[in-house]
Amino acid sequence: MAIAERIKRIRTMRGMTLKYLGESVGFPANNADVRMAQYENGTRTPKSDLAKQIADVLGVAPETLEIPNIESYLGVIHTLFALEDNYGLKIDKLSGEVCIRLDKESKDYLTMLEMFRAWESKADQLRSGEITQEDYDNWRYNYPNSDESGTFKKIVSSD
Repeated sequence: MAIAERIKRIRTMRGMTLKYLGESVGFPANNADVRMAQYENGTRTPKSDLAKQIADVLGVAPETLEIPNIESYLGVIHTLFALEDNYGLKIDKLSGEVCIRLDKESKDYLTMLEMFRAWESKADQLRSGEITQEDYDNWRYNYPNSDESGTFKKIVSSD
């Protein structure tokens, strides 16, 4: 999902209007909604500092918006190749199924393992019904800045 779709998805999930988001990042009231619409429909791409402001208003980590291009299968596979190179992810088989695993020999193994365990734990809570999809999404979009229950550390107003 490109940055445009992520901004729109999270803004909608938060119940914010385009105008509210635009004004909150400093656009004038008379064109705040139009400016934000340009970022949501991909006509314009926010520069890094604006992307950080948008993330702050949305109550998510900036990294949530700054993801690689995964809009095509080719983009996905090259993203996975980069993860293999940079973080020790490996393609493998487990019980006859293709899977991605962490390489125990990688210098990043312990750090990545800690993050994967946190992710798996939260996904398990979703599967078991302990948390809602919204709680899970909030946890993911704020990782690592969400508390253990999966709620925001920062409360975002939609008024």
